[in-house]
Amino acid sequence: MNTFQTSIFRRGFLAASIALCGAVSLGAQTTEAPTGPYTLPPLPYAYEALQPHIDAETMRIHHNKHHQAYITNANKLLAGHPELSKLSPLELLKNLDAAPEDIRIGLLNNVGGHVNHSAFWLMMSPDGGGEPTGALAEAIKTTFGSFEEFKKQFSDAAMKRFGSGWAWLVVADGKLSILSTPNQNPPVLEGKKAILGLDVWEHAYYLKYQNRRGDYVGAWWSVVNWPYVAELYAKAK
Repeated sequence: MNTFQTSIFRRGFLAASIALCGAVSLGAQTTEAPTGPYTLPPLPYAYEALQPHIDAETMRIHHNKHHQAYITNANKLLAGHPELSKLSPLELLKNLDAAPEDIRIGLLNNVGGHVNHSAFWLMMSPDGGGEPTGALAEAIKTTFGSFEEFKKQFSDAAMKRFGSGWAWLVVADGKLSILSTPNQNPPVLEGKKAILGLDVWEHAYYLKYQNRRGDYVGAWWSVVNWPYVAELYAKAK
């Protein structure tokens, strides 16, 4: 997709967005969400609120189309499985072996996408940026040496994720570490609690940044919701 011309990408982005999500799991996509346990959470801010760092159209498509597609597909897969539908998304991901084998990968991709994006929206804020304070700041300094070194290592994880995936700051056994996962795999699959995540799928940045993932990663630091990340850290400990 990096070889597309920007003008072509803009015209085809919406259609490609729907096709991409379907290709991850079911291979087909509809715009109507069936009745099911999952619904699209509203953003806590307007689509244009993160500009100029993340543009309004990217946020709108990312939220309304991509995130909704994961929910739509997950609800389809869970139809006829009331015992699985009763589980929370995280409980379901932790117990994928309880699901029929033929829908496990689809559930991983789509429930994982729902979990990751639901957290991602809250980890950003129009009033974000800067540095963390308090216990989180101290833990980052103790673990990585400095906040700047943490940013470097986290950004490296985001840049080195080949293809689609995420970079994460996670907590396990009370300790911080940086993790990169492919596709929509959430850190919970590795027994780790995510407190900060960065989506590096191309649909998260291509409309504004094209193939310049580094520019997107650099801009994203200006919208990180550190108070919320600190809350997650306190709970994870």
